[in-house]
Amino acid sequence: MIELSLKQYSIKEIGDIIDSDDKICLAFGLLDKVQRGRTFLEEYVKKAERPIYGINTGFGSLCDVEISHDQLGQLQENLVKSHACGIGDEVRPEIVRYMLLLKILGLSKGNSGIRLETIQMLIDLYNHKITPVVFDQGSLGASGDLAPLAHLSLPLIGLGEVWFDGLRIDSKLALEQCGLKAISLDSKEGLALLNGTQFMSAHGTYMLYHLEHWLAQGDKVAALSLDAYDGRPEPFDDAVHAVRPHNGQRETAATMRSLLEGSEWINQEKKHVQDPYSFRCIPQVHGASKDAIAHIASVFETEINSVTDNPTLIPEEDKIISAGNFHGQPLAINLDYLCIALAELASISERRTYKLIGGQRGLPAYLVANPGLNSGLMIAQYTAASIVSQNKQLCSPASVDTIDSSNGQEDHVSMGANAATKALRVFENYQKVMGIEMLSAAQAADLREGNSSKDLMHFLQAFRKEVAFIQDDRVLHYDMEKSKDFLA
Repeated sequence: MIELSLKQYSIKEIGDIIDSDDKICLAFGLLDKVQRGRTFLEEYVKKAERPIYGINTGFGSLCDVEISHDQLGQLQENLVKSHACGIGDEVRPEIVRYMLLLKILGLSKGNSGIRLETIQMLIDLYNHKITPVVFDQGSLGASGDLAPLAHLSLPLIGLGEVWFDGLRIDSKLALEQCGLKAISLDSKEGLALLNGTQFMSAHGTYMLYHLEHWLAQGDKVAALSLDAYDGRPEPFDDAVHAVRPHNGQRETAATMRSLLEGSEWINQEKKHVQDPYSFRCIPQVHGASKDAIAHIASVFETEINSVTDNPTLIPEEDKIISAGNFHGQPLAINLDYLCIALAELASISERRTYKLIGGQRGLPAYLVANPGLNSGLMIAQYTAASIVSQNKQLCSPASVDTIDSSNGQEDHVSMGANAATKALRVFENYQKVMGIEMLSAAQAADLREGNSSKDLMHFLQAFRKEVAFIQDDRVLHYDMEKSKDFLA
């Protein structure tokens, strides 16, 4: 059992909790905060002389419609039902679990007015692996991720569908099988559940957590490509990077030196004076993306430790403030930035593949015997090129767009949810392109006499246990899929 506490969580810690498969609970400090927040809300409403947005009023442009006390629970349930307007593809269940965990953390700060039984219901869904069916279209990323979070919340009141034990079933049935009962919402709770940035932040946190692995794999594949291409070592000399000391650049150069240490190929005499940019500028390009990703991670770590619903309770100052912490602009801009950072990693990877198959530096055209009779990796590069081109289209920023909604009350939106789903597609594309580069680099390396470094030869040998050398033409779809899976 993992006890969630008052601490500030890193992206790695969130990902590790998800990966651990352990159950979660709230530490006493958070339980106390939740209870104090709820007590404060109830007392504040009793003494308030004017309506309080979302607690005893309608929502959005209906904020001036006052709701009677005996209808406050119905108001919140109606909110969840009416806002469950998601459509499109299903969000992958793993990301929905990120949404649940981040929603629990956000509501546990004591600034949302949620009841203990309501947050416990979210914890029960997480612990029993009852994963709500959520759709990837419907959020403007401004009043929070309203539609996706409504679908996330439907099972609390016995509505909607969930994934449970590998089946997509009615939520009420899943609750029954786990000995759970749907709850009735009370004042403000529907709004607390739906306002928030957990669709955007879950996508970003999921990608950033897994990127640590993929960035390391990207450097390793690039090093094998460079060595198989008979590249030069000088561009990775630390003296070059010390005079332009961007963190990611210098770190990447050091990684390349380490990966290439002891290689017969890197140290042999070269006939060429310099390499193309896609090899020579690996530290600068990979490093720039790493620095961008480090910045993006800092923004997301602030977000996942924040309160993003509305109105915000400030018990210590006896205030309930209707403001805009649900607005996704910080995430939207940085998700667009993530698209660019990942697209560039894929772009330079495809360029290295293009050079490897070009019949240069003692390598046969398309990295296959008898080119002409065999086409080898010719069309694998086409595939990488098409994916890289799609990435360029996906890099058109979502965050510069806005559409007036809710009768003009919500007149500037972030479109961060669209930025999130775009970024996820670019991330998946990056993995595919890197798999194709790995296939090409391994083929080129096996066509050379001698050996690369010990690290890279071990890498190559492990790859060959999954993907055989291409002697003659065969259906490469399966090899490309295996290559991507190997890197994963």
